[in-house]
Amino acid sequence: MTVAAPVSAPVKNATTSGIYMIIHGHFYQPPRENPYLNAIERQESAAPFHDWNARIHHECYRPNAFSRIERHDGKIVKIVNNYEYMSFNMGPTLLSWMEYHDRDTYQAILDADKRSADRLNGHGNAIAQVYNHIIMPLANWRDKITQIRWGKADFKSRFGREPEGMWLAETAVDYETLEALAIEGIKFIILAPSQARRCRPIATADNPHPAWQDVSGAQIDPNRAYRCYLRRQESPSVTDERHSLSKDLELSQFHLPPDTDAYIDVFFYDGPISRDMGFGDLLGSSHNFAKRLSQAVKHDHRQHQLVSVATDGETFGHHKHFTEKTLSYAFVEEFPKRGWTVTNYAHYLSLFPPTWEVSLKSVTAWSCAHGVDRWQGGCGCGGEGSKYQQLWRRPLRDSLNWLRDRLATIYVDIGRKYFNDPWEARDRYIEVLQHSLRNDDGQLEAALERFFEQQSGNRITNSSQRVDALRLLEMQRHALLMFTSCGWFFEELSRPETVQILRYAARAIELAADVAGVLLEDEFIQRMAKAPSNLIEFKDGAGVYREQVVTNRISLAQVAAQYALSSTLGDYGRSQQIYCYQIQQQDYQLQRIGSMSLAIGQIYLTSRITQETVSYIFAVLHLGGDDFHCCIQPFTGRREYEEIKATLFKTLKQANTAAVILAMASNFSGEQFGLHHLFAEERHRILRILADETLTRLDQLYEQVYRDNYGILISFRRDDLPVPPELQVAADIVLNNRLTEALEALETGGTLPNVGLEAVAIEALNLGCKFVHVEDAQILERFILRQIHGLSAIANISEMSLFDYLNQIEQAIAISDRLHLKLNLSLCQEAFLNYLSNRIAPQCVLARQILDLESVQKQPIHIEVNLCEAISNLELHQLIDTASKLGIATEAWLLER
Repeated sequence: MTVAAPVSAPVKNATTSGIYMIIHGHFYQPPRENPYLNAIERQESAAPFHDWNARIHHECYRPNAFSRIERHDGKIVKIVNNYEYMSFNMGPTLLSWMEYHDRDTYQAILDADKRSADRLNGHGNAIAQVYNHIIMPLANWRDKITQIRWGKADFKSRFGREPEGMWLAETAVDYETLEALAIEGIKFIILAPSQARRCRPIATADNPHPAWQDVSGAQIDPNRAYRCYLRRQESPSVTDERHSLSKDLELSQFHLPPDTDAYIDVFFYDGPISRDMGFGDLLGSSHNFAKRLSQAVKHDHRQHQLVSVATDGETFGHHKHFTEKTLSYAFVEEFPKRGWTVTNYAHYLSLFPPTWEVSLKSVTAWSCAHGVDRWQGGCGCGGEGSKYQQLWRRPLRDSLNWLRDRLATIYVDIGRKYFNDPWEARDRYIEVLQHSLRNDDGQLEAALERFFEQQSGNRITNSSQRVDALRLLEMQRHALLMFTSCGWFFEELSRPETVQILRYAARAIELAADVAGVLLEDEFIQRMAKAPSNLIEFKDGAGVYREQVVTNRISLAQVAAQYALSSTLGDYGRSQQIYCYQIQQQDYQLQRIGSMSLAIGQIYLTSRITQETVSYIFAVLHLGGDDFHCCIQPFTGRREYEEIKATLFKTLKQANTAAVILAMASNFSGEQFGLHHLFAEERHRILRILADETLTRLDQLYEQVYRDNYGILISFRRDDLPVPPELQVAADIVLNNRLTEALEALETGGTLPNVGLEAVAIEALNLGCKFVHVEDAQILERFILRQIHGLSAIANISEMSLFDYLNQIEQAIAISDRLHLKLNLSLCQEAFLNYLSNRIAPQCVLARQILDLESVQKQPIHIEVNLCEAISNLELHQLIDTASKLGIATEAWLLER
């Protein structure tokens, strides 16, 4: 469901003002997934959200898809999808997360690209990005190609078209990257003005030898597009500069012939304005923003020109809260008023191919004044104002480069047995990842069959070989992920971003050992010891690796233990998905004696990603609370399993805890686990389940205290005396629980008014209680949304049914006000506005008179002719009244027909 307002005036053509406006947002989050689970674990620093992806999504990505323009009284007059008007790239790793966690926003972004393409002659706003944000000049040729091909393939699978442009991580670029982009069919890139070296008009018959202009001090004119030719003979100094950097960058040979006609078109964003967007207060006002952009227009009699700015997309709402609204108002009000054409780079290129060419500096990026030293040396960038040294960056880069090369050798040596061409197979592996990284994708098996048929032919003859082939490809995927730029961006080696890329390195090392028997970890740790940490507790990269990486490994036996422990709480069934693993129960038996529970079972555990399947047997003894004893070992045969099961259940009948634990230890030769051995996210979930039992008992005690002392509580309140905190706490807990219980009735078909809710509200008011359960507001939010969806689902609704639905919505809002529950009505507003715009507005023939109804309030309406074709004026008035209570102004839907 998407609600978006079109521009309030027709898009102007070039003959109107000749000003083309592009606002580009680089939306990106680094991959944060646990490399063993393919899921992001809880990040406490992102509280109250689960992780930083979720927090930034709430503050930025979703608000930009459903951005509010509000009236002076706070009521919504437009909901704008900013992605429909801004140029943007969105990292594949971020879109993968969003697709799973918020399908509405994900779909709104895809729809925005389609609508922008419809508006701009087939050129959509979205551009691609190199897959996982590696610094391209520091990557070898094969990694460059894979990053581009994976980025292109991911883009096409989502947006349904080939990308025309590509965002380079940190806009980092060198000549070899330009070659790779040209070979892969990318038409344009976006760079910072500081990355240009010189420019000149493209040669013509009238001016066959135009002079170069030095613009190396960020002086290039950003109001036009440029063409960067890849002919080397015209820029002899490029070869010299390339040679001088070859030692640091290990650049490989040129990949295009010297006389090539290949080129890349380049746009340079306006540096000062972009900087003020990201680091100043320019986005505080749409009017001031538009005024500043107008100052970038050159008054030199050009028939057309471009004003282009670019910044991190997270600026709009996350770094600067609510500035997505500034952007929305600029798009639909300020820019059209000035006659500017809101466009994107591909559309502008289609209208006005470059008439100037540019030569770039050798190796540059937008966030480092020292080329790309921020990601390989101690240049000081990223440590501004910090006393921390950055000498760890070079040893980290060197260690990962060494590991990459060793892994590549293993990959090719073994990959030749499984693939027709190992490197082509890696490039095409993205076609499998598009399914295997989605835990609920039912097309994975078909994708695997296609992939192996095309890449392996008859080389793979059994499932064991297929598993090894996928392990090799996963080894390479993690070898790419370990170069994600964020690992070098900040000032300290032990930060989460660097630890994350080391976790990817560790996973690649593990896979190399599994598939090839090659042990690389000891030497990698020795190399990491050369990277000094700023923190004494780690000392160096070896310490960081041992303390932060090795200790967070997860084995398949741990996943099996997670299933086994949870099963004693009745939490898992015969078939269960645990992150990227599928558990299939083959046998299971649970017996209880007193406070002891003993579960014994056999399971198959299959990785969706590598297709590896392991069969385990387990025994779990739960002694109550968090006291678990779990034994896991591989399944070796039915007879052994049945003998172990019989022995343990026989011992359980003795009701001797020590005897059972001893019998488990003597019968299992595998690993042993307690609750503390499980990965944190699942451990916390089990603790919450265990705590619920205790909280239930405590709630019963508080209920007793409250009932026994109700009269005393009332007396204290009547005489205006401070209530003893012990009694007030009991009242707060009991009434909060009663409120939740009453509201939960709405989840199972209950309606309003609700006698229980009214009673709780009166009692809470009398006793000065506050409601603190976040879930209570969420129940009412879901209830309102269900009413709107129910209303929308009926094609020809009767007057009585319409009033019933609207009455339920208004009563829910009223009870939330009475209980002082703060509702988040965003989803409800969008759904109701969608209903009004699509179902009611098209029937309204006298729009201006309908707007006058807002001044009538609840007074009788004396209009003889219905203002809408299929509903009465009374129904229309009720719809307007309900919309107003939801915070929606009438002009938000009526005047957007």
